[in-house]
Amino acid sequence: MRRLLLLLLMLNLSPLWAKCSPGPVSEQRFIEAGGIKQWLTIEGSNCANPVVLYVHGGPGNPLSPYGDALFASWRERYTVVLWDQRGSGMTYGANPPPEASPLTIELLRDDGLAVAQQVAQHLGQRKLILMGSSWGSVLAASMAQAKPELFHAYVGVAQVVDGRENEIDAYAQVLALARKASDAEHTARLEALGTPPWSNPRNFGVMRRAIRKYEALATDAAPKQWWKPGAIYTTPKAQADYEAGEDYSFLQFVGLHGDGMQSKIKLGAAFKLPVYLVQGEQDLLTSAAVTRRYFEQIKAPRKELFLVPRAGHDPNQPLMDAQFKVLEERVRPAL
Repeated sequence: MRRLLLLLLMLNLSPLWAKCSPGPVSEQRFIEAGGIKQWLTIEGSNCANPVVLYVHGGPGNPLSPYGDALFASWRERYTVVLWDQRGSGMTYGANPPPEASPLTIELLRDDGLAVAQQVAQHLGQRKLILMGSSWGSVLAASMAQAKPELFHAYVGVAQVVDGRENEIDAYAQVLALARKASDAEHTARLEALGTPPWSNPRNFGVMRRAIRKYEALATDAAPKQWWKPGAIYTTPKAQADYEAGEDYSFLQFVGLHGDGMQSKIKLGAAFKLPVYLVQGEQDLLTSAAVTRRYFEQIKAPRKELFLVPRAGHDPNQPLMDAQFKVLEERVRPAL
């Protein structure tokens, strides 16, 4: 038994995850979920505070390396939990999947629910606040619909609604902007792709680069220091694992022939908990128009849509501030 305990400690696991004592919490560790080791960071001034489980986008773009910059101001009022999803970041490094190993929305959803249950038990919380951004909004919304009893509310940021609808809308918008700007380079590249759906996995990347260009013209840039990873994420192995996970997860998302997870995204609109959507007005990848159509269909005990000026798809200060405001003015008063 003693040898087993020593082995578990070396792997940064424990046979029993002890309940957090009141006071500050700062943990970076693996837990067992979905049959594999999955990486979590848990940071806050008091583990008795409400807990935010923030589900990252990408897929394959964990926020754990950047948590100190992005969420430092949140941690006085909330315990912030960041999770590297299966196939991403530190979780990828601990469990490198075979190239042919598929990711599915259902598999990742069930991983997330297992993580949520363990986090709630560890922090002595009856429920968590669930947030998700971009791809993470698909996963988090699916979690909220599957097990609403685990969560106080769902906050979706840059909400993905329907893989095909969002992609077609994004393509039409960015092509129109390129043509209006007489941008011959991007117009030619986009016209060469044709209207989605696509069978070439590279096409999404071509469109995404054009989107970033035009969003940057109409939004506030995020501070560069946000994207400097924390010390434990700067080792050669951690950086290699991040990049490999990003490549693996992105290919799983778009698929070799346009048949990846993206093609299967079509969110239901029925929720049994409050739903708050935070949307950048300049978001071209998941546009306000598509989000609003989805919002109008949502049936939930309470719902609100917040449009954020000078914000696009990716995090910037206005978008982060809007999310915190929703937590403070909508979610927390109802706890």
